[in-house]
Formats: sequence, C-alpha cells, structure tokens
Amino acid sequence: MIAHDPNLSLRLATSEADLRAAQRLRYEVFVAELGGDGPMVDHDARLEADIHDAHYDHLILVDERRDAGALDHVVGAYRLMPGDRAKEHGFYCAAEYDLSVLEESGRSLLELGRSCLHRDYRGGSAMYLLWRALAGYIQERRIEVLFGVASFHGTDVAALAPALSLLHDRHLAPEDLRVRSRAYQAMDVLAPDAIDRRAAMAQIPALIRAYLRIGGFVGDGAFVDAPFNTTDVCLILDTARMDGRARAMYQGVS
Repeated sequence: MIAHDPNLSLRLATSEADLRAAQRLRYEVFVAELGGDGPMVDHDARLEADIHDAHYDHLILVDERRDAGALDHVVGAYRLMPGDRAKEHGFYCAAEYDLSVLEESGRSLLELGRSCLHRDYRGGSAMYLLWRALAGYIQERRIEVLFGVASFHGTDVAALAPALSLLHDRHLAPEDLRVRSRAYQAMDVLAPDAIDRRAAMAQIPALIRAYLRIGGFVGDGAFVDAPFNTTDVCLILDTARMDGRARAMYQGVS
C-alpha cells in the first residue's frame, strides 16, 4: 500500500493558472530536459503549449506547498481527450497515426498525452496517484479503449532498433486496434532472433513499460518527430482485454 501524501492533490485544471502551470511543467520536461521544440513553445515564459490545449481536459497533480502564483504548483500532468469531444476538435494523435480503425469501432475512446512528472517527484507515489485519478476519469466516462503517443528521446532509429524491434515482435496490437503511422517508420528493424531482450527493455521508457505490463499494445510503425526530438509509438490499451490482476493494478484496487 502506497502512503497518501496530504500535500498532494489531484483535479482537472479549472483555471488559466492551472493550465499555464501544466504547460510550465511540460516545458521543463519536454523542452529543457529532452530538447523538444514546437511552433507555440514560449521559451521566454518557459511554456510548452500547442493549439490543442484549449480543447482537452488537463489532469494535474498539485503540491499544495508550492507557489501557484509562480506557476510552480503543478508537479504532474496528463492531457485527456474523450472520443465524443474529439468528433468536434479531433485527436492530437491523428497527425501522426491513422486512427480510423479506432474511430470506426463504435467503442468509447480516450486519448492520453503529454504525461509528465516533475523530476523531484519521480520514483515515488506521484505516478500511482495520477493513475488512480485517471482510473476514476475512465470509470466515470465508461471508457473502453485508451491510446496515445509515447516517446523515445532522440530520432536515431538505428540506435533505438532493439527496443522498437521488441515492441513490434512482442507487443504489436491486434488488427482491430492496429493504428498505423502516417509517416511510416518500420519498427521491425532487427529480426526476432537478433533482438537482445535485456538491452531492448533497458531502452524502453518507464511509462511505456508500465502500459505493456498491464496489457498495452503498440500500433504499426513509429513516427519520427524531428521538431520534438522524439521517436513516437502509439500505445493502445483495451480495457476488455485486461485480465483481473492487470485491471486491479491499473485502477489501484487492493
């Protein structure tokens, strides 16, 4: 059982200050740490923003001890787009992946994105708390399929060959969930018998490994995002395919 920290609270962003604080955190993680950039990144104000932010829900983890006036109070964030709202505003992922197999499925969808934690809160209870709050959001809206792009740092596909090849060989989504990259970068760079599983797993970011452990899949092909300095894969999680143990771990049920 993970101890509750009374200084940490979770909510959807409800104010401009909440949103800007989430964008400030995203800047520190995606731009300052990982070298990303984009047309709406404000380096002077240290905000990572894009045209999609206004239409999404922003789940934020707040440390009540930190200064909201200085946009310092958000220490974890997820960006969420329910499928019913996407009919009007679209999914961010649609620029990178053909989502028609999901959009035409008739199932209840949720896009996840911009997941990040402040460096001082990694390795503890913060991600667990975010996932518990996310589980509540999913249950309330009766979401069936979750998806979103997850990133490897850097754009050198050859360097990422072990990880990408393992994902394609062991975790490729079934056909009814198999979205496809629009700027197709093959992931099966190495033959299955040439993959060093230990080296491959070491390359895979912790967030991707976490989704794989609870039954997540990846779409067909990677997407190299040069402006953001990442190589992206599309993660898909079908709640109907999760076994009881995985569902309990994801939802925090003891």
